[in-house]
Amino acid sequence: MRWIDFKRDFRMNKGLYALIVPIVIYIFIFNYLPMGGIIMCFERFSPKNGVFFSEWVGLKHFIDFFSTYYFWRLMRNTLLLSIYGLLWGYPAPIIYALLLNELENEYFKKAVQVISYMPNFISTVVICGIIIDFVSSDGLITDMLVAIGFLDSPKNLLSVSGYFRTIMIASDLWQQVGFGSILFLATLTGIDQELYEAALIDGAGRWKQTIHVTIPGLMPVITIMLIQRVGGLLGTNMEKIILLYNPLIYETADTIGSFVYRKGLQEANYGYSSAVGMFNSIVGLILLCIANGIARKYGETSLF
Repeated sequence: MRWIDFKRDFRMNKGLYALIVPIVIYIFIFNYLPMGGIIMCFERFSPKNGVFFSEWVGLKHFIDFFSTYYFWRLMRNTLLLSIYGLLWGYPAPIIYALLLNELENEYFKKAVQVISYMPNFISTVVICGIIIDFVSSDGLITDMLVAIGFLDSPKNLLSVSGYFRTIMIASDLWQQVGFGSILFLATLTGIDQELYEAALIDGAGRWKQTIHVTIPGLMPVITIMLIQRVGGLLGTNMEKIILLYNPLIYETADTIGSFVYRKGLQEANYGYSSAVGMFNSIVGLILLCIANGIARKYGETSLF
């Protein structure tokens, strides 16, 4: 756009440009200014000296992280939690949306939707409090597991490292599956109804209509959401993990996000934690590019 065209457009749409200003300021302050903190990854950062005058250590923080015992444990725990979350948590909203789409009673459908959306609006702190109470030695879930014979005796499930991943994935499903289905439900309403009529004329039942009409109509959204999930594969729910884990289950519960929190905020090792966080972001960017490249090569939809 030429400068003269921009000035003319600006005069005609001053109100719209004014609406953009707060968003631009917000993005600049919270997304671009913090990028200066990348320098901390290569420093022994001291709040007294600031970002530009702290001692320069080069790649020392990265080398220390890669050579520590915790590196492989953190990578294993982060990847396993993320992969399990992807395998269970990604298809669940899609299946749920398909099931809701089959309901013909609108009142019942709306009631089910409202009930399933509600957990998403509960604070993470409250959710974690509920989980801690339910899986304690005298909690509801623990009593049920004892009653059906899954447990020999009551115990605090969050004190056993082998149960942590199951607790995390199951609670994430309960909290997010309803709200995560909104986008897929919105996409379903946009599918041309004539396609269903044509499939019906050709003798296709509900199952074949789902396979040949509904799922292809959802594929662009499914692909985009999958690319985003793969890009955030190492971005586990740090807040929830920190609220639920304890030293007894670090072996399976400690992830890169929780490690950065402990090193940065609890131990005040800001440079080291920044380096670990930067490594996490770089790996996430690489995974995003790989997933997008595969989608662009073998499909019709991609992010870029």
